Amino acid sequence: MAPIVHSFDPPDRFVAGTVGEPGQREFFLQAREGRRVASVSVEKQQVAVLASRIDDLLDDLMGSVETDAVIPAMAPRDLVDNDPLELPITAEFRGGTMTLSWDAGDERVVIEVFPIDESDEPLDDADPSEIFLVRMTAAMARVFVQRAESVVSSGRPQCPFCGGPVDPQGHLCVRANGFRRRSL
Repeated sequence: MAPIVHSFDPPDRFVAGTVGEPGQREFFLQAREGRRVASVSVEKQQVAVLASRIDDLLDDLMGSVETDAVIPAMAPRDLVDNDPLELPITAEFRGGTMTLSWDAGDERVVIEVFPIDESDEPLDDADPSEIFLVRMTAAMARVFVQRAESVVSSGRPQCPFCGGPVDPQGHLCVRANGFRRRSL
């Protein structure tokens, strides 16, 4: 059976966002084209890695003589999106494997998100049931990176000693032999 493809080419909006309080947040990738909206639930680390990889890809393209596209070094101010996620937030699926590429012909960053495979079949033999596909301009990709980095860093503060998250009531710091550290 052919997979369900949630395709946005290009989206009017593509953002990372959260629901919940720091320490209890759920992370989402969300795309909108017209009135059609799709959200995929992901892990914080996935958002951080995706933003980092997109940033690296765009930086590489900026220095490439083979790229004719205009690749902005920073997010264009007129495209910055700090609005909340579109409501209601209903995840199409839980994101697992992601792919990132550059389509030179269309001058688009291409992101594919596949659901977590919870079957016992090897990943090579399993066809995904759904795909979340976003094809966006380099400028929109820079804006995504800026927002994703902001969303990831807006959680609990990090312990200056061990780097772990510090709750308002503190945390047991492994570098302090188990003494409780308080947030600053």
